[in-house]
Amino acid sequence: MSSSLATAAYLGAAILFILSLGGLSNPESSRRGNLYGIIGMALAVLATIFGPRVAAAGIPWIVGALLIGGSAGLYAAKTVKMTQMPELVALMHSLVGLAACLVGFASYVDTSIQYQGAEKAIHEVEIYLGILIGAVTFSGSLIAFGKLNGKIGGKPLLLPGRHWLNLLGLLIVIWFGREFVHASSVSEGMTPLIVMTLIALLFGIHMVMAIGGADMPVVVSMLNSYSGWAAAATGFMLSNDLLIVTGALVGSSGAILSYIMCNAMNRNFISVIAGGFGSGAGKPAPKADGAAAEPQGEVVPVSATETAELLRDAKSVIIVPGYGMAVAQAQHTVNEITKTLRDRGVNVRFGIHPVAGRMPGHMNVLLAEARVPYDIVMEMDEINDDFPDADVAMVIGANDIVNPAAQDDPTSPIAGMPVLEVWKARTSIVMKRSMASGYAGVDNPLFYKDNNRMLFGDAKKMLDEVLVALKA
Repeated sequence: MSSSLATAAYLGAAILFILSLGGLSNPESSRRGNLYGIIGMALAVLATIFGPRVAAAGIPWIVGALLIGGSAGLYAAKTVKMTQMPELVALMHSLVGLAACLVGFASYVDTSIQYQGAEKAIHEVEIYLGILIGAVTFSGSLIAFGKLNGKIGGKPLLLPGRHWLNLLGLLIVIWFGREFVHASSVSEGMTPLIVMTLIALLFGIHMVMAIGGADMPVVVSMLNSYSGWAAAATGFMLSNDLLIVTGALVGSSGAILSYIMCNAMNRNFISVIAGGFGSGAGKPAPKADGAAAEPQGEVVPVSATETAELLRDAKSVIIVPGYGMAVAQAQHTVNEITKTLRDRGVNVRFGIHPVAGRMPGHMNVLLAEARVPYDIVMEMDEINDDFPDADVAMVIGANDIVNPAAQDDPTSPIAGMPVLEVWKARTSIVMKRSMASGYAGVDNPLFYKDNNRMLFGDAKKMLDEVLVALKA
């Protein structure tokens, strides 16, 4: 393949990637967007393999790597559960960061191309920044993976003087960057490069460890952005225009998504990076004086049969899914209940909070998998005003995103966070395994409101019972 043909293929792939992002912005066009991305990536890989920069002797190595990587990806796609998608995404981000680091070191020791003067300085800055971003992405993504799958607790690790530690690390990185650029040989420049890499790895660990569990959806989108910039840096190191373009697309879209997620939680990006929000799942939230949060009223439990009666008598039902639905894999039963109610003439809709679950769009993906109609899945801003007219608001495994303390308690850690106002419905039903707090570790006054009922138990088991009672 000639150089001009490879360039044209890269341009076509870049256009397909842009169309892919556009398609993924809407559930109805997401399949088409995904297809555009697949075609674009296939075109880019083929243009690279058969392009002028790959010798015939290198093709077997590339094909072997493709087979290994493709097999691993296919295995993951077939075996990873939907509840494990957030940690899989974090793990994939770590691989992009690792690739950027390896390419950076390989580019530095490569003697096949000799740069002089300004070109040499620019190339070395590209290498230094590429490895820096890649190392932060790699270690940070691994810690996010551990937090998301429960191997690392959601409680933030707040070291004394952590901001000063970060500043000191930054100053050391800048100093060694100067030493690296002025190094007269590869062996001389390797020492500052390795020191910087170690500091970047430690910074990535420290940064994500300091971020609490409640901010994990923002962390996933933030690491998505970092992985894009790492890919762009790799493109600069390899002088590959397509990698630069696609990395910039991923980096900028991830940054925009992080901004949207922060707005959805009434948090600014700097406060997320600074850390501290989230005290771990499954424990009562401590008050400011250190005492455990006290219940604010009587909890009224309800049975599956009584829940079915409330749903059967309702004219308008709003379902709010959360991470508990994902854990129980209850989305298919939810879809069956939705069909049954709609066949009875009940107006059923879904309310989706932007940070429900453990990653952006988590609930939308689950509902799409269960084939819930797209037109009844509404965003928070679209449906919040309709709760006062709803007969039943059914919360399935959500907690922090339906917490009225965000509006009523200025001292709450989630004060000011936009939430789904389920308590304004005539009756709200919250499905939970226990009275434990959510991922943010904040007690929820919703549980004790007069119009609220608690349906305790595994979401899948209880919803199956509700479905049987509905059909009886």
